[in-house]
Amino acid sequence: MISAMPSTLVRTMCPMNCHPTYCGMLVEVSEDGRLQGIKGDSDNPDSRGFLCIRGRAAAEIPHNGLRLTQPLVRDGGRGEDRWRAVSWSEALDRIVAAVAATRRERVGIWFGHGAHVTGINRPLLMRFGHLGGMQVWNPAIVCWAMGAYGLALTGVVETNTKEDMAAHSRLIILWGANLASQPTTAPHLVEARRRGARVIAIDVRRAEASRHADETWLIRPGTDAALALGMAHVIVAEGLCARDFISTQTVGYEAYAKHLARFPPECGQAESEPPAEKIRRLAREYATTKPAMIVVGGASMYKHRHGWQPGRAIATLPALTGQLGLAGGGLGPRHRAFPTGDHFADLTATERRPAGPWVPSHMSSIARLIKDGGLDVLLTAGTDMLNSFSDAGALERDLARVGLIVAYDVFANDTIRRVADIVLPGTVWLEDLGFKETATHFYLMDKALEPAGECRPFIPVLRDLADRLSIEDFFPWGSLEAYMDALIAPQRDGTLTVARLRAMGGIAERSGLSHVPYRAGGYATPSGKVEFYAERAHALGLPPLPDYTPPEPDDPAFPLEFRQGRELTAFHSFYDNGRALPTLARAEPHAELWMHPADAGPRGIVAGARIELTNGRGRFEAVARVTEDILPGVVWARDGWPGLNTLTSGEACLAPEASEGLDPRIPGGQSGYDARVEVRPSPA
Repeated sequence: MISAMPSTLVRTMCPMNCHPTYCGMLVEVSEDGRLQGIKGDSDNPDSRGFLCIRGRAAAEIPHNGLRLTQPLVRDGGRGEDRWRAVSWSEALDRIVAAVAATRRERVGIWFGHGAHVTGINRPLLMRFGHLGGMQVWNPAIVCWAMGAYGLALTGVVETNTKEDMAAHSRLIILWGANLASQPTTAPHLVEARRRGARVIAIDVRRAEASRHADETWLIRPGTDAALALGMAHVIVAEGLCARDFISTQTVGYEAYAKHLARFPPECGQAESEPPAEKIRRLAREYATTKPAMIVVGGASMYKHRHGWQPGRAIATLPALTGQLGLAGGGLGPRHRAFPTGDHFADLTATERRPAGPWVPSHMSSIARLIKDGGLDVLLTAGTDMLNSFSDAGALERDLARVGLIVAYDVFANDTIRRVADIVLPGTVWLEDLGFKETATHFYLMDKALEPAGECRPFIPVLRDLADRLSIEDFFPWGSLEAYMDALIAPQRDGTLTVARLRAMGGIAERSGLSHVPYRAGGYATPSGKVEFYAERAHALGLPPLPDYTPPEPDDPAFPLEFRQGRELTAFHSFYDNGRALPTLARAEPHAELWMHPADAGPRGIVAGARIELTNGRGRFEAVARVTEDILPGVVWARDGWPGLNTLTSGEACLAPEASEGLDPRIPGGQSGYDARVEVRPSPA
């Protein structure tokens, strides 16, 4: 039974966009319209009253003195961080004049999670770009898409739910899956362990997930595919395969089995670190324990030059062992995994985009377009591009060639302070209407507060710009709720509307939901089966069989492998990378670099010391965290810190044609976020 809301309480969702973790939230509003408090919603079936530190810190967003509350134009040169207030009319006039003065294909749209915390803006941003004939890019290339690309080559993109894991899994392998990214999975993991399930964590460091694991394996960054192929070798060589499943639900097994001769466990040991016998033991345990689930990471484990290879290889393991389509088996919850059931309607108007010289959602191609002077106007929303793009130092230099940079956001960030020319103040999640969807449910986010100052919701801003630019049919709906009704039309054969969802207490189970995908096959491949051998990979210029490419050889000048990832104190780059919220700023006042004592000692570095990371591209300062929770030769930091991505390479993982050619939902356009560095004490 969903509780009715007293007049001072509004049911909504956390704005932190930690998909698949979207937590329910109850907000208390005073009679004079101010936020009084936030607490978890115990009626929310996904989060069951839980709010992590990020969610609790959201109370500091609406009335924060650092909020942008009026349109601004830069008063001086870029980098000076001097501004003057203007009216909305003047700000929009300037944008429209700049767009009108160039060709539409020289206008780019880049947005981040901060632009769609209410869950309804993204389709209209894409629609605006498509109908307007502009460059518009999918920001998934910064986040989850590279991992999904590898999984999609094999054909396993849908996941079993966390509820299924809790009820049925007997073995759970957390492979690069950091529970900081999906904290509501943790209680279900605990339930599974209480029921007797064994949990094994595989990662480049002992992270939060290790607290819930029976074993933790530390491996070298970028070697996940070698480990997976070593396990597959054992499963095939020892006859542990599910022959019936393979014969009816897969293609290319014979070629794959022959190919695996190149990847004995000894190869996995040489590349990834765990001893060969340990790899054999895990392969046997996984193959003989049913049901067994692999929960793969959402983003960080794929952020290297060959980031598509881990997903491609790991996805073959449940196919070899017949774990797909089983309750408690398959792949578990993952950041931006595709749920099994009915989805939102596609209102992006992709099919109506005119022909043009469109640059794909491919990070190095976007960077090259900017460097070559191919953009005159860049419209950004809810993103800190200078901290989220790889090789950010080069990007900042090249942005000088863009004539007008516009930012719509809630707080200033490094991109705004250093390169934006016009700033449009955005609303926060409580000042607008929206939806959130998890793997199992849809949630209404009702408006609780009036917009602060002159802040405007994003959809009215887009509608105003579309009218001024004569973009026809951009918003054919009679109202915001009518648009939202169209968005959820696939749910319950069109009977679920905003009004109906509100009457239901704002919570509805996804229609067509299955907690266990692939019971009847239906894999996302041309054959409809799991593809060990993928002809389309070959057509895209990729190896048709799962493969492994070793990391770059050691560089004596920069001997340490640098990687980055997620922690509970931050997620995505909005709210000025969390620094605008006092709770998060206090919890993590400075960047920490994890490094092993074997690396710290010879460099004269002690725990808590100020240090600097350098390579041929950039420099970054941090505080040393000297720990054996990471392997020698590897250093790690939480992502999102200003300047961190000046170190990363910016090299394309895939060619643009391969990036765009697999699945329109999954662009493979990520660039490398790996780096080799040296670390030394900071100069006094």
